[in-house]
Amino acid sequence: MLYNITLTIGYAYDYPAAQSRHVVRLMPADIAGEQRLVAGTLSVTPKPAEWLNWTDYFGNATVEVAFREPHEEIDFEVKSRVERLEGAPLLDMSPRIGDLAADIAAHRMLDPRSPYHFAGNTRRVTLDARTTRYARDTLRESMSTLDAVKAIGEAIHGDMRYDPEATTVETPMLEAFEKRHGVCQDFTHIMIACLRGVGIPAGYVSGFLRTNPPAGEPRLEGADAMHAWVSAWCGGEVGWVEYDPTNRVLAGADHVVIAHGRDYSDVAPVRGVMRSHGDHTSKQAVDVVPITA
Repeated sequence: MLYNITLTIGYAYDYPAAQSRHVVRLMPADIAGEQRLVAGTLSVTPKPAEWLNWTDYFGNATVEVAFREPHEEIDFEVKSRVERLEGAPLLDMSPRIGDLAADIAAHRMLDPRSPYHFAGNTRRVTLDARTTRYARDTLRESMSTLDAVKAIGEAIHGDMRYDPEATTVETPMLEAFEKRHGVCQDFTHIMIACLRGVGIPAGYVSGFLRTNPPAGEPRLEGADAMHAWVSAWCGGEVGWVEYDPTNRVLAGADHVVIAHGRDYSDVAPVRGVMRSHGDHTSKQAVDVVPITA
């Protein structure tokens, strides 16, 4: 499936920022066998004094920009064409949950996608008795790892209420879990905590959702903004499997990946520091348009 994707993110400041520097992860990824970035451009207004392209530890395309003149607003715009490839049917060759630890121990590499990086506490995901107990109450001992991932995702989808007004980007994961509401970031962090709590390595995926579903299919939650879902390691035979707890589906052709990380902190679309005071407002718009023959 080919998509034309447009993303705009803008920031307006109460008072001019004298200087600022920002790290940006907004461009859809190139992933062999899964996704191809056909073309893409990032434009930034006003024009930055510095522009540096680099790849972070997890393989995500990253842009660093700096401004040295006073500015009251910044706008980022990405225009891209992406081919999302249809994967083969997923065969469950994952080990039983109780045997997954042996598969992890047999993994001898510490490459960026090694399960060891995705097993413990990270900045925004804390292993906690409450989420671990919730996950364990959902599982059966005989389950495969892949079935466990699906079961936990389905439970979160059923127990959580999607509410764009309930949380902010800074809301702690456990607060959203206790109140059982939030947005895709909250659903994803909660599922990561649950999976790690029962020994399944899990990470965070940022990206986009198809805005207009095929005829007769329901519209997915979170399609008007950047989206997030979970990547779970299901053993050496299966590897990483992506699941969207907000919509209770395995990630597929409707999901366009931007970046992978341990949690939101690794893949934040825009992160910056500035010399300024006062507050700021932000806006975001996403348009994911399938290209039909």
